[in-house]
Amino acid sequence: MHEIMTDYIKSFLTYIRCELNHSAYTVSAYTVDLREFSDFITGGSPDRFRPTDITSSDLRTFVAHLSRQGSSPRTVRRKVSTLRSFFTFMCRRHGSPTNPAADLITARTPKELPVYIRQDEINTIIDMNGSAISSSDSDDFDTVRDNLIVTMLYTTGIRCSELMTLRDSAVNTSCCELKVLGKRNKERIVPFGSELKQMIEHYRLLRECGPGPGGEFFVRRNGSALYRKLIYNIVHDALKAGNAHASRLSPHVLRHSFATDMLNNGADLTAVQKLLGHSSLGTTQIYTHVTLRDLQHNYQLAHPRAQRKGGNYGN
Repeated sequence: MHEIMTDYIKSFLTYIRCELNHSAYTVSAYTVDLREFSDFITGGSPDRFRPTDITSSDLRTFVAHLSRQGSSPRTVRRKVSTLRSFFTFMCRRHGSPTNPAADLITARTPKELPVYIRQDEINTIIDMNGSAISSSDSDDFDTVRDNLIVTMLYTTGIRCSELMTLRDSAVNTSCCELKVLGKRNKERIVPFGSELKQMIEHYRLLRECGPGPGGEFFVRRNGSALYRKLIYNIVHDALKAGNAHASRLSPHVLRHSFATDMLNNGADLTAVQKLLGHSSLGTTQIYTHVTLRDLQHNYQLAHPRAQRKGGNYGN
């Protein structure tokens, strides 16, 4: 019976990977969610897992269990989304009569504005790292690569997963363009400037092993490909050393900073959407709330009328 359960899940994971073109990261998250659910619903005996026997009551019990464990509303919503997708697949491909997750309701999560780093701070960090390289570490491979990673994430807005899988052949310094493979294998072109071009050329001169085993642009000193945690540590350490003021210091914060600074400096919202690879303009619009918040803050600080009556004038 364990093989039946494994076949169902394997079939579903193959479907979202090959037909829906979900990323490896998403497939991994779905795998963890489904294993957790099957383990819970069978009391630790996954060989007894039968998807066609699952009811809405079972799912509500699982959601209550997650809440008691202290899972955040965002985490619960993600796991419920996984289950909805899985049971929809079961109905369409394996003849399940109903989808027990179809009407499952979860608490709304408050919309959070993206965490970003102020433009003057990120410029100082990048300039500081560049000065260190030009003065003493110009031939140190790890230093040059790490600075290039931070600079590329901020100046192009690409995702950590996109940087990790970026192919050497997709980095064109003649045209100053990156060919990025985004979510669901959607390809887009991202331009870059002369500063990044020079850094890329310098990095390639020091990269003795050449591209990675899968043609990856970024590699470790021994020629092997990078991994997500290493990129996170590189970015986190660089931002921490530069005293960046943000609640999180991660690669995705640099993506948020890219989008925020583009809009603050007059970029068209649709252009930023294309650069980020968002399928919906609504996803990009959240950054307009960030820029509006900055405008309101500057207004409160600078305008003499805004400072009257406790600083609430105009709100």
